[in-house]
Amino acid sequence: MARIEDKPDEMPPDETPLARRLADIRVVLVRTSHPGNIGSAARAMKNMGLASLALVAPKRFPDPEAVALASGADDVLAGARIFDTLEEAIGECVAAFALSARVREWGPRILPVREAAAAALAQSSGGKVAFVFGNEASGLTNEELLACQHHVRIPTDPAWSSLNLAQAVQIVAYELRMAATAGALSAERQEPLATVADLEGLYGHLEEASIASGFLDPANPGRLRDRWRRLFARARPEREEINILRGLLKALLKRRNKGPE
Repeated sequence: MARIEDKPDEMPPDETPLARRLADIRVVLVRTSHPGNIGSAARAMKNMGLASLALVAPKRFPDPEAVALASGADDVLAGARIFDTLEEAIGECVAAFALSARVREWGPRILPVREAAAAALAQSSGGKVAFVFGNEASGLTNEELLACQHHVRIPTDPAWSSLNLAQAVQIVAYELRMAATAGALSAERQEPLATVADLEGLYGHLEEASIASGFLDPANPGRLRDRWRRLFARARPEREEINILRGLLKALLKRRNKGPE
């Protein structure tokens, strides 16, 4: 059984869509020998909005050195759950991703870390997902790797593939945040986006103003119409932004039609 069972995984302090997407990601450190690496990993997690830390048979924890190197990520350390075995640490997870630079003869399919981060977030909609990191000196055993469903590799220089534990956690945490951001940013948007009809109305208004001002020669338009379509398609404007632009064009046209005062 786990040595600590009364610490539920804690939600990050903010309740934004991004925080909610990352809340079910668990970082699992297996047989960590140096407490400073636990603290540095906690700091790397907090930098990227991760909060759930599990420790499997750490050599020394709690430890003042872990607190010192956490550099303020004390809440991540305080919420860490300690387990005797990897199986207990990932037992409630719907998927586990094992980090290892070594190719094994038998094992799960290897995923690049960026692909793994996207896959993990997709699977986290069904429950908790773990990223598992091995001991600093020996990494994960074959049995520990096989306990996970995915084998993840960070694309380092083949001539020097060894990473510090906290560095590996930082890279994974960064990729998770980048993958989560794509969905979270659109979810946080408050204003509705412009519709195709809104954009077509703007294009018509732009053409009217361009011709009236002499900027566009309808007999020889060139690629102007194509270019402003490409511009606004790339910008993905909100409906209110389109209304502002059309209001400005309307005022300019009205002033021009009235002539000088």
